Amino acid sequence: SCDTVILAVPSPYVKTYLKRMRNSVLRSKVVINAIKGMVPDDNLLISEYLQQEKELPQSQIGVISGPCHAEEIAKERRSYLTIGCFDLSKAELLSRVFTNPYVHCATSRDVIGIEYASVLKNIYAIASGICNGMSKGDNFQSVLISNAIAEMSSFVNVVHLLKRDVTESVYLGDLLVTAYSNHSRNRTFGTMIGKGYNVRSAQLEMNMVAEGYYGCKCIYNVNKKYGVHMPIASAVYEILYGACPASEGIERLSKQFK
Repeated sequence: SCDTVILAVPSPYVKTYLKRMRNSVLRSKVVINAIKGMVPDDNLLISEYLQQEKELPQSQIGVISGPCHAEEIAKERRSYLTIGCFDLSKAELLSRVFTNPYVHCATSRDVIGIEYASVLKNIYAIASGICNGMSKGDNFQSVLISNAIAEMSSFVNVVHLLKRDVTESVYLGDLLVTAYSNHSRNRTFGTMIGKGYNVRSAQLEMNMVAEGYYGCKCIYNVNKKYGVHMPIASAVYEILYGACPASEGIERLSKQFK
């Protein structure tokens, strides 16, 4: 009976979840992606999967994102979200629904850019965590994040050219809060890797999904087509999937920073 569906399951399970929903049921609804990841193995954004596999038109697809940890929302701390829809009128309607005294909602047409930024910031948060686990210090991490936003901008502008300002909260703000916050699962995961945990042991001890682990492989595969220079994402991929020691990967990466 609802007219809007919000997808908020971890990305490794979204495909299984969506397969249970008949295409005919979804066609009458607006589907908003709140998953900060891609469809593993398919290497598709959630919006792409909805169009290709669920036959949903662009006009009924959106994304909700921003620097917004659930722990702080629960405490009614001032937070900022962005709702992106291919149909901006739907974004404006949903913005009014989500806005309250402590949540501000902006609107955007940049569904694809926001989705990719949401995936990338988790990868960069893992990198930040690795550096934290290795006690690299604040100076180094500030340079890491400066290079990360430049890398994010380069990739997103190649993959989906659109006028956008990556310093807006839905891009840079989300990256900052994920890279620095103690609430961040991706930073926590990276910190454990930096301290010497292997991937499996870190996942078991966390008992939570670090989206960047899955997103890292997806971005690596997507970028085979585009060939964007992505030293940070590549370093994280080699550490997590290529058996590269964290110390070696970060040392090589540091020589490419500006």
